[in-house]
Amino acid sequence: MNTTPTPPALPDELLAVLKRMRLPYLRNAAPDVLATARAQRWDPAEVLRVLITEEIRGRDDATRRMRRRTAGLPAGKTFESWREHDSSIPPGTQTGLATLEWVGRAENLAIAGPSGTGKTHFVEALAHKVIDAGLRVSWFTLETLTAAIGRASVDGSVAKTIAKITRAELIVIDDIGMLPAGQAAGEAFYRVVDAAYERRSIAVTSNLHPSGFDTIMPKTLATATVDRLLHHAHVVLTEGTSLRLSEATAGRGVMPLN
Repeated sequence: MNTTPTPPALPDELLAVLKRMRLPYLRNAAPDVLATARAQRWDPAEVLRVLITEEIRGRDDATRRMRRRTAGLPAGKTFESWREHDSSIPPGTQTGLATLEWVGRAENLAIAGPSGTGKTHFVEALAHKVIDAGLRVSWFTLETLTAAIGRASVDGSVAKTIAKITRAELIVIDDIGMLPAGQAAGEAFYRVVDAAYERRSIAVTSNLHPSGFDTIMPKTLATATVDRLLHHAHVVLTEGTSLRLSEATAGRGVMPLN
C-alpha cells in the first residue's frame, strides 16, 4: 500500500515565531506546503503566497463560524435546502434578493404571508449568504428583541445594546404578529428600526402586512416604525397553504418507522 510520507516538522524556532505572530493556520499548513514546495521547486514568492493565503482562509472561516454562533440563526436553513419552485415568491425576486445588493444599499425587506409559506427559511438563507459575504447578522423574534431591550433598560444600557445590535449589516426580526405585542414590544421594535434607518438593513417576517402592525402594538409606535421600515423596503407577499402541513399530509414530515 502506498502511503504519503509525513512532512517533516517545523523547527522549534520557527514554530515559536509563528505562535508569537499568532499565525495558527499558516503554522498548520506549513509542513505540507514546504514539503510540496521543496519537491516541486517552487519560487520562494509562491511559497509565501500560498502560506499567507492559508492564513487568510483560516481566519475567514473562523470569523464566519463565530458570526453564525453570535447571530442566533434559528435552524441552519440555507439555499441548499430551499425549494425555489415551491415558493410563491417570484423567481426574479428570489434571485434579486439573493444578490444582497439591497443589503449594501441599507434597504429593508418585509416578507408577509400565511404561516408555513417559507418566509423564515428564505430570510435565514439570505442571512447565511450575508455572513458568507463577510458581513454580520443579528437575528431576533419580536419577543427576544423585547426581552433584550428590557434587560438593558434595567441597568441603563439600552443605548449600548442598540448600538451592538445595529453593528450588524442585517438585522432580522422574525415572526411578528404570531403573539400579541404591547407597549414594551412596540418600543423595542421602534428603537431598533429608528437606529438602523438608512444605515443598516432590516428584514422582518410576519403573518401580517406591515400596514397592519397597529393591530398588535400601540398605533403611534406602529405608525412611526412602519414609516421608517418601509421607506426603503422591498415588500414581498407570500401565499398558499403551509409547506409544513403539505409535507405532513404527504407523510414527508418524519422518517418512516421500522
